Amino acid sequence: MAEVDAHLTLVVSSTGEELAQSSTKHRGSGGQIMAKIEKYCAAGVYDPPGYSQGTKVTGAQTILFLAGQVAYDKDGSAKHRGDFKGQAREVFTAVKALVEAGGGTLDNIVKINTYVTDIRCRPEFRAIREEFFGAKGPASTMVEVSALAHPDYLIEVEAIAIV
Repeated sequence: MAEVDAHLTLVVSSTGEELAQSSTKHRGSGGQIMAKIEKYCAAGVYDPPGYSQGTKVTGAQTILFLAGQVAYDKDGSAKHRGDFKGQAREVFTAVKALVEAGGGTLDNIVKINTYVTDIRCRPEFRAIREEFFGAKGPASTMVEVSALAHPDYLIEVEAIAIV
């Protein structure tokens, strides 16, 4: 199980503008630092409340690339048909399980790409993403698509994690 040291640093730009920057150092079972993950935003770029504009990773040993996850039922069919919130929770549960199986935690995820069939579900998505990642999640992109791999899928999320 990895230990996590979290820090918040106040960075001041050459123009005197204050920039908030948070970093997380992940330690392996032997106490060695595995990776330093810093969430940041540049001066003059909007810093949204729900995700990070940028993530800097140093000292990485393992990178996990997680395929797009959808709400699979036990037989591989679509779970929670017609229920966006149910599918979103199922998707993030699968992402969590995959990153943990790769030796990390949700804190190790540095980027998610989300594909939805109805952009009007964005407020529900943001609330559910916050349930899993907290108020300031990883760098995040959302795209509305006309369809996913099966007509009953409403959301798909792929992720990159640094362990």
